[in-house]
Amino acid sequence: MPAARIPTIAVSSWSVHRTIGLSWWDSPNAPAERKEAWGAGDLAILDLPATAARHGIRQLHLCHFHVESRDESWLGEFRAALADAGVTLSMLLIDDGDIAHPTEHARDTAWVGSWIETAAALGAKSARVVAGKQKPSPEALNLSAGNLTALARRGKELGVRIVTENWLDLTPGPDEIEYLMDVAGDDLGLLADFGNWKGGTKYDGLARILARAEDTHAKASFSASSVIDADDFGKCLAACDAARYSGPYTLIYEGGDADEWAAIGMEKRFVEDWFAAASLTAAE
Repeated sequence: MPAARIPTIAVSSWSVHRTIGLSWWDSPNAPAERKEAWGAGDLAILDLPATAARHGIRQLHLCHFHVESRDESWLGEFRAALADAGVTLSMLLIDDGDIAHPTEHARDTAWVGSWIETAAALGAKSARVVAGKQKPSPEALNLSAGNLTALARRGKELGVRIVTENWLDLTPGPDEIEYLMDVAGDDLGLLADFGNWKGGTKYDGLARILARAEDTHAKASFSASSVIDADDFGKCLAACDAARYSGPYTLIYEGGDADEWAAIGMEKRFVEDWFAAASLTAAE
């Protein structure tokens, strides 16, 4: 009998953004500013790695606006917190910048580059870069592809794998993702998000890009009664399985339950149970 497939589980700091409360949003046209974006919060960023570990999760995605300081001393404290908890910072999520902007792309690409340097200082294995916020015209796609190529090369020099994502206006479907990946080449990786595409073509689109993905944002939809949409989440996992995707399942929670860790635990169990059941089916 074949061994059960055990998925690698990660979590994003976005999944507990209300528990954290604070943010330090930094953008190309405004420096970072401390805000109680989602209230005061009760989880310090430096305690996030240990808290994830207590929930059985040893890989972390960190949003750039959850970096409290880019001073060397704070970055060192976060690296130490990761090491003490036995948690890997698998990705820094650079959540702003428009490298496909017709007039500001050079400024924004330089800003993203500075955050890739921060990713390296944090010890992140990779950094996710937004492909662009423009509609997918040939001009915008070519701008993005060129700047992604340059950023991927810079990341490679720093030991940080650069990936992009099926997110925002420039990448509404698999055609645009495949174009960017083909132009940028092997230095650029891909993160596939379960929830960013909607409609009847969602699963076919995911199936096309998952063959090239090396990470996911495994985002489940929840009802008002905090019940996972099992049909949708299961179809996303089936698309991963069909594509022979073998990377992490990075849990994203965006529902309304105040107990974010409990909801993350539901997602974690769903993924683990789905693969356990799939393994039993394959063995029959």
